[in-house]
Amino acid sequence: RMETDCNPMELPGNTGFEEDSDYRDFEGTDVKDMRLEAEAVVNDVLFAVSNMFVSKTLPCAEDVAYINVETRERNRYCLELTEAGLRVVAYDFDQTDDRLQTPYHETVYSLLDSLSPAYRQVFGNALLQRLEALKKETQS
Repeated sequence: RMETDCNPMELPGNTGFEEDSDYRDFEGTDVKDMRLEAEAVVNDVLFAVSNMFVSKTLPCAEDVAYINVETRERNRYCLELTEAGLRVVAYDFDQTDDRLQTPYHETVYSLLDSLSPAYRQVFGNALLQRLEALKKETQS
């Protein structure tokens, strides 16, 4: 006989996930989380690219969001953000090309570093300025 933590008779009769509002709310937060993650990615590096925003055309789902980015070299990309990381899925905004087999990058920094020399320079300069500011703070 298997031990149980609760008496099966105590369970509510309605155990269908579809009707359970708590489950629906939980599902909703998952969708928001990937979009929030995408927004955070955009806010992190927007200063170092010409344009970057979460796609409003391509669907956000529990496990995926799409980000459009235009580098300072004026190249446009659509990026896919998943648990696996970020990768280029098209060479234009709001597009996906299933034939494109690009590698995943763990961070947006690594991805942009591989796509845009201008990004690398701007990001590096910003880093140097922050280090200089910290140095001055610790000296005063």
